[in-house]
Amino acid sequence: MSKRPTIKDVAKLAGVSIATVSNVMSGSKPVNADLRERVEGAARALSYQIDRSASRLRSGQTKVVGVLVPDLDDTFFTSLVSRLEVMAGKDGYDVVVASSRDDVELEKSRLSALLGWRPAGLVAVPCSDTVPAILVNEAHRLPMVLADRVISGSADIDSVTIDNFEAGEIAARHLVSLGHRDVVIAASNLSISPIRERVRGAETFMHAAVGVAPIVVELGSNGERGAEIFAHWLERNTCPTAVIALTNVTTLSVLSTLAARHVAMPEQVSIIGFDDYAWMSARKAAVTAIRQPIDEMARMVWDRLRARMLGDTSPPHLIELNATLQVRNSVSNLLGPHSRDADLTVPQATNVASAKGRKSVH
Repeated sequence: MSKRPTIKDVAKLAGVSIATVSNVMSGSKPVNADLRERVEGAARALSYQIDRSASRLRSGQTKVVGVLVPDLDDTFFTSLVSRLEVMAGKDGYDVVVASSRDDVELEKSRLSALLGWRPAGLVAVPCSDTVPAILVNEAHRLPMVLADRVISGSADIDSVTIDNFEAGEIAARHLVSLGHRDVVIAASNLSISPIRERVRGAETFMHAAVGVAPIVVELGSNGERGAEIFAHWLERNTCPTAVIALTNVTTLSVLSTLAARHVAMPEQVSIIGFDDYAWMSARKAAVTAIRQPIDEMARMVWDRLRARMLGDTSPPHLIELNATLQVRNSVSNLLGPHSRDADLTVPQATNVASAKGRKSVH
């Protein structure tokens, strides 16, 4: 078996000192473009990889940030990870990603593995309403930020979330303003606080506005299984006039079920989706959706983590952002084109969160 190339081999091939190779690879000191190109070319030729564990032992520092999410099959979480990777890279950090697969026990194992890297910081989206004990215990020494699935005030750790109650209310308000009363909510897991809050927001508004409550159907977090559950529900119930899907996965589950049953949207049933990705517009009837401010969420998460890694010791920041409604043509107007109730309408959404959406409590 051939010997693994070393930093000395790279330095020899590039005709530079070991210190220069180290500076190029670590980014710790500026190196002119010619030397950098020679070093990187030599490293590629030798298939050299940095031994980060050895580097960490020598310096006592690491430029690695850990990111834990519940499910990498969920587009929302992969979008969050992708944006964090870009921002971390600009600041000279590498990102190590792990998924808990929505399993509390696996979450403990994944966190232990991430902490084994002795990262400079950690971003975590808990898979349940309970912040893992290992994070609570580490919070005093390790810079970290919690995102998305966090109950406000559940831990003394920086967190970035959206106003999920308001998100559910926005969806219900839009449907009611167009005459819909028979509404089904396609939830993922009601054991998760953000989903419960979206349901509560929709239920509270509809009960106050029209005196009826939507029906809630729990579909889980797997798209195919969710489609089966929704199809089973439709076989035993009258099709509603509208569906609010509370995640991008449940949106896909509902659309798949309706397509398989040849139910036309919005002629036979209206849909409001969640998270708003490109595929929601790539349809004959583009999907009206609640858009989470993923770019701003990622930026807020990284800004807080970077501040903590740089020594910020201020009290925890609890940041709550606002979702917006992207109106397209998947919702029919049951009242006619000129009969919309002005008291129930919502303003046209923008891609910029409101001042409330930048609220930071600490």
